[in-house]
Amino acid sequence: MKNEFILRIETKYGDMRTSEQKAADYVIQNLKEVADMSIGHLAKECGVSQPTILRMLHAIGFHGYKEFRHALIKELARTQDSRNSETLLYGYSLSKEDQLEDIPKKIVTTTAKIMEENLKNISLKTYEKVIEVLNHARLIDIYSVENSNVTAKDLLTKLLYLGLNCRHMDDVYHQRICASNLTPQDVAIGISYSGCSQDTVESVKAAKKSGATTIVITNFKDALISRYADLLICTSQEQLFYGDAIFSRTSQLVLVDMIYMGLLVSDYEKYSKCLDKSGKVIRDKAYIDADL
Repeated sequence: MKNEFILRIETKYGDMRTSEQKAADYVIQNLKEVADMSIGHLAKECGVSQPTILRMLHAIGFHGYKEFRHALIKELARTQDSRNSETLLYGYSLSKEDQLEDIPKKIVTTTAKIMEENLKNISLKTYEKVIEVLNHARLIDIYSVENSNVTAKDLLTKLLYLGLNCRHMDDVYHQRICASNLTPQDVAIGISYSGCSQDTVESVKAAKKSGATTIVITNFKDALISRYADLLICTSQEQLFYGDAIFSRTSQLVLVDMIYMGLLVSDYEKYSKCLDKSGKVIRDKAYIDADL
């Protein structure tokens, strides 16, 4: 897993300007070298100005370059002895030479990388706006097909537990009809790993035309579906495996949990009461010890 210093940078990465992200990318990839650099040297290596370096540092919570270098040197010293010698996989390749006993480790390490990519690509400002619009929505529609239906169903279940008025339909014709009848008080969420699933794209497009606020969860920011997104959340920018349904679900489900927990925190008293109420409704559907 990446150290806390890198995670600190990646948490703010989505809200940085392009030039600041360029500097952040260099720092992440060259931690040891950066620890010995002056700000002028770092700016030259990154191909940006010194003010850009300072803006990047301010974005991740440092007041100046001296404080940043001190924290970096301290973190490198802390992790030197405890660093795991195992190299994480930067992608997943499957061949006939793979052994069955290697699969669990490969899946876990690949998933860990994807989760870190999620954190790097999420804009906290966009995330906060998503929570805000969902809190005020009259109706929430969720559109998806095939593998993304798993994520859609999970999101639907969590929003229903919170007492929000939402719906998801497996039939793509029904999705399109619902989208065309939304209002500016409504929210439409389109979930598509590739961002080019025709039915999901067309449903989100119809929802936007109806005046609804559109939220898109996809893997590629330049995907076709992003053209119709008021709020765009990207899970990554990489395609790691030809059978990527496994990993697309993982990254999408983490985003669902982020949305769910964000709503809870945004109005804890309200949503905790809804959860208690929802729990009581289905309590008789679970076995208790006396029934066994």
